[in-house]
Amino acid sequence: MKATIKWTGDVSFSGSSDSGHAVIMDGAPEAGGQNKGTRPMELVLIGMGGCNAFDVMHILRKSRQEISGCVAEVEATRAETDPKVFTNIHIHFVITGKNLDAKKIQHAIELSATKYCSASIMLGKTAKITHDFEIVEQE
Repeated sequence: MKATIKWTGDVSFSGSSDSGHAVIMDGAPEAGGQNKGTRPMELVLIGMGGCNAFDVMHILRKSRQEISGCVAEVEATRAETDPKVFTNIHIHFVITGKNLDAKKIQHAIELSATKYCSASIMLGKTAKITHDFEIVEQE
């Protein structure tokens, strides 16, 4: 896996990956940015949330759960001093579907957190990561 990050001026960068997709990153105005893109640490958090959501959906589909929606709401706190690593991360899943089995959802989340999501496992070296979920029953 490779990524290329190109400086585009001030504190803005364009990042691209082997898959051919690109993202714009920029700093906050107080750091010299123009707020034209996502902050790099926000991308780390989005990546971890995406990794977990991907795993959870994959596992739940394999277990024949009738899912119509999945939202992973990720909230984190960072250390006060440099390096300002994540110290706490909480992921709240909102799973929508019909006749969903809470035990299967809990199991899918645990499997993602402990076995499959490499981003979550890496970040777990510096942050306490917690998860919970709610089920929205679709009519």
